[in-house]
Amino acid sequence: MAVCSPGALEGPLGEMTMYAGYESSAGGGAAWELELRRLAATDDDMARGMFFQGTLDVVGFLGGEGAVARCKGVAGIWEINLLHMYPITRFLRMSSTAARLLAPQLDGFEGVLRRMGTQATVDFVASVFGRELMQAASGKPRLLLQSLGEAYLAAVTYGERYPLWTGETSARFIMRRDFMPAAYHEGVLHGVLEAVGAREVRVHGRQVGLLDSEYELSWK
Repeated sequence: MAVCSPGALEGPLGEMTMYAGYESSAGGGAAWELELRRLAATDDDMARGMFFQGTLDVVGFLGGEGAVARCKGVAGIWEINLLHMYPITRFLRMSSTAARLLAPQLDGFEGVLRRMGTQATVDFVASVFGRELMQAASGKPRLLLQSLGEAYLAAVTYGERYPLWTGETSARFIMRRDFMPAAYHEGVLHGVLEAVGAREVRVHGRQVGLLDSEYELSWK
């Protein structure tokens, strides 16, 4: 895709085309998809600062302070309160830039998103919301998955998430109207199951719509 020159298109579609064209040089279709998700968000779609900070931790570790500053600048957020709610549109901008910068080190765009999802789990489990979830799960993956949808809504303002059981140690986890791609939530779900003591965790996600995804989970 050619990069549009400034002013080539006006309004949201023009903004999308110019931004996605710039990102696509390294991120390909994945960057374009993140921009489509950003444009689908409303002012009411928010996420806590812990997710922003988790992404910046990954960026700082792999890309250094220059990359961190670049991601903060793209998101327009310089000081992050872990518990404060921020627009998901800003997180999507930050995530797209982070994934583009780190893709060569983490097996491409999806590899970066999985790493970001894993870090998000680490930060969530360390939060008051995560500690409550772990306590309620009592080391049982099924209890954790049953409560996970409600726990998500303590950290974000959007979406619906729930398990469909396929066995004693397997499930299909459904996400509706969630703004992050399947690769990100593969990292989240893998991390949260391991955090509750599950072994040999397997997570395979697939998109069933722009904002909808499903995950086949199994563990021992």
